[in-house]
Amino acid sequence: MAADAPSSAVDGPLPHPAFEGYAAEAVPQAAVGSPGKDGVLELTFAPAGDGTALVRDYATAPFHVSGTLGHDPHPRAETVYVQSPTGGVAQGDRHDVTIAVEHDAVGVVSTASATKVLSMTRNYAAADTTLRVGRDAHLDYVPEPTILHADARYCQRVSLDVAPGGSAVLGDVVVPGRLARGERFAFERYLSRVRGCGPDGLLFEDATHLAPGGGASDSADPGGVGGAPSTPGVLGEFDVYGTLFVVAPDHETGALSDDLHAAVSSTDARAGATALPNDAGVAVRALGHRAEHVTESLRAAWDAARRKLLDAPAPAGRK
Repeated sequence: MAADAPSSAVDGPLPHPAFEGYAAEAVPQAAVGSPGKDGVLELTFAPAGDGTALVRDYATAPFHVSGTLGHDPHPRAETVYVQSPTGGVAQGDRHDVTIAVEHDAVGVVSTASATKVLSMTRNYAAADTTLRVGRDAHLDYVPEPTILHADARYCQRVSLDVAPGGSAVLGDVVVPGRLARGERFAFERYLSRVRGCGPDGLLFEDATHLAPGGGASDSADPGGVGGAPSTPGVLGEFDVYGTLFVVAPDHETGALSDDLHAAVSSTDARAGATALPNDAGVAVRALGHRAEHVTESLRAAWDAARRKLLDAPAPAGRK
């Protein structure tokens, strides 16, 4: 396609006003929405006998699913590692992920490696993730870290819907560049928005909006952190930022928050836990100078949450 040809696809309402200028920029290589850039992933877990089965998996490039792993310590859980044959997320990429866990099932989804958001000169990359957890079901959605290369522009939206008795753990670790190469906060913009709903409607919303060039987050953003990363009250002296949402509306929030705070208090990251609005569950936030410190801190919280919610530890890493 010609370098300045208009995009062949319009990706619906813009994810945030800050991305409006980017969206008007034509992509010089394959256009937005073309094969290989408009990735789709659909997974459905359902109860099967005494366990859980992956009853639907549909993936288009750059997603790939090569089956399930039955190594989870919970006897009813089934695990999927999502793979990618590409070098990373490129400008103009649009990814659409839908994961459903039906009643009484236990699903675990992660990625086989970190997600690298590559350098960009035009447009931006975006990912929309929809998670549905059925009655008395549980989902762990804990991908490997997201690494933001220099000049990256990346927006992700996560929507979670939990039925009565259901619970979910959502993890996200953001690494601001290739730290081993001395690349820190050279990306242009990162926005992550998480919205959780229950049977009676909205439970919580959270946003992380980082603009190392000095741009601040929009005042309409709910909760979370925003602005230039080194600003006091944002990331300060730290490089790596991580969040773990434990959404369990039918569990006692105070005790769960205390357990998760205790789990992360002795880790190498600066971390703490706080109750989500509407007794939705607990949010754990961690800051560190190294990705492994933040990841280990969130894993400690994940393990504590699983023992509380499922009476089973978090699975050991197999990657």
